Amino acid sequence: MFSITRTPMLALLFHLLLSGPVVAAEDAAARGLAVAREADARDNGFGNSTADLTMVLYNRAGEEIRRTMRQRTLEIADDGDHSVLVFDRPRDLKGTAILTHTHRVGNDDQWLYLPALDRVKRISASDKSGPFMGSEFAYEDLASQEVEKYRYRYLGEDTLTEKCHMVERVPVNPRSGYSRQVAWYDQEHYRLLRVDYYDRKNELLKTMELSGYHVYLDQYWRPDEMFMTNHQTGKQTLLEFSNYRFRAGLTSRDFERQALARSR
Repeated sequence: MFSITRTPMLALLFHLLLSGPVVAAEDAAARGLAVAREADARDNGFGNSTADLTMVLYNRAGEEIRRTMRQRTLEIADDGDHSVLVFDRPRDLKGTAILTHTHRVGNDDQWLYLPALDRVKRISASDKSGPFMGSEFAYEDLASQEVEKYRYRYLGEDTLTEKCHMVERVPVNPRSGYSRQVAWYDQEHYRLLRVDYYDRKNELLKTMELSGYHVYLDQYWRPDEMFMTNHQTGKQTLLEFSNYRFRAGLTSRDFERQALARSR
């Protein structure tokens, strides 16, 4: 019987066999993180923005329900973004608003304002994987996708409408509705073009496709459309964005719980 400790060449070979996959995994994690950080860095500094939205819900038969909303977003230094979505139509949803305070570390804070009850309801961590207002977007999808919220693994290159980096993102939050996500970033501008979402059983649940990108202030790319398909139910939701405005004079007071009732 030979001893590895007494046989340098065999010891080296054994070390390489054990460490090779580990090094490769570390490289994939580092490269995946680098892509996520680059995408995040390219969006830093926008300050605040507003946009108009149309939400179209499609059932399995292709029948649709349309809703209109307004969005406000505030960039927060050293933390996640704050955002407010306010429904304008249909009439029975008018004034309904959701406020999200995203955090880089820990649970995000979300509140839903119901004008019929004049009540602000806090959304619990266990409810954030649920559907937002009957759409195929979950409450957790509405939060800004901060780098620290995931562990990463670079999967390789692919081509959609253009050459992309493929990166796996595994949520750090154990209460996330997703076991993992696979994201496609274009190689030139690091814009998010597609995300595949896998449920807690690691089965493909949804796909979001982002298209119609335009650049604002010579730096900040925003899509005209986000299209979410639920592969398990056959339902789909389209978000159409228009009238983007940047540096619109918003402040932290516009993103307080007390401001939700004034959003109407």
